[in-house]
Amino acid sequence: METFDLIIIGAGPAGLSASIYASRYGIRHLVVGEVTGGLMTQTFEIGNWLGTENITGQEFSDAAAAHVKSYGAQIRPAIVTNIAPQADGGFVLSLADGKELSAKTLLSATGTHHRYLDIPGEKELAGKGVSYCPTCDGFFFKNKVVAIAGGGDSAAEAGAYLSNICSKVYIVVRGAEMRAEKFWKDLVQKKENVEVIFETNIVEIKGETRIDDLVLDKAYQGSKTLKADGLFVEIGLTPNTAFLKDMGVGLDEQGYVKVSPDQSTNIQGLWAAGDATTSSNHFRQIVTAASEGAIAANSILQHLQRGE
Repeated sequence: METFDLIIIGAGPAGLSASIYASRYGIRHLVVGEVTGGLMTQTFEIGNWLGTENITGQEFSDAAAAHVKSYGAQIRPAIVTNIAPQADGGFVLSLADGKELSAKTLLSATGTHHRYLDIPGEKELAGKGVSYCPTCDGFFFKNKVVAIAGGGDSAAEAGAYLSNICSKVYIVVRGAEMRAEKFWKDLVQKKENVEVIFETNIVEIKGETRIDDLVLDKAYQGSKTLKADGLFVEIGLTPNTAFLKDMGVGLDEQGYVKVSPDQSTNIQGLWAAGDATTSSNHFRQIVTAASEGAIAANSILQHLQRGE
């Protein structure tokens, strides 16, 4: 069984940032992640990273991964299925491929996943018109009509991106206004082929092999059905922390990991960083995730030096 001083679970900005600091501190570690870059790879434009005016999420992820590997650290594509705390300290991790790993300390940087509408037709038409990744699937709707469910930054960003591909983009917002930051709202308003529908919910997706209609809970232009070829769901995120619950890790009501200022949890030897934590004033950005990863690595270094 391979043994490390630290195993980082998650290869998004928090995990990759932690790895860079761990390498510079001389901590023998491994990054285990299903997708290198995490949800960051689905972002079509990053314009708020200091020193970089504009870069795609995939480009940023590739650069971050290359930076990590330049220090000799390994990013292993794998899924952790179980974590077993050991009586004498440390942890044993079971992977989906049947292998096991051992670590003195752990950093959970598992991030979040897209939330679902949970309406009729969503599961049945997933991959047949229903998508959760505009940058992944937008190309398939070139010159077609699509709708976006959501009113936050991700919905506005998706609208701006899809407006360059699709003939028409509807953004269906349940509230009276979009919650997105001003930059994204202004960008959407400038797009002639983007139309925002307020105070409305999509309650059903009709179709068998593809989307035929979207059913609304409120009539829009005289009809409760909206013709669209695709639907992109951008209604928020859910933390990937269910696997920590059985360990007794402290979670808030929404499932986010409760952490101290040094990113430690209530479990000895376990830290958490990134979008799945209660840290950074709940401001979930690439820059805050990277910051939390760096703080966690520094705290882990001090822990290992003390020999706890």
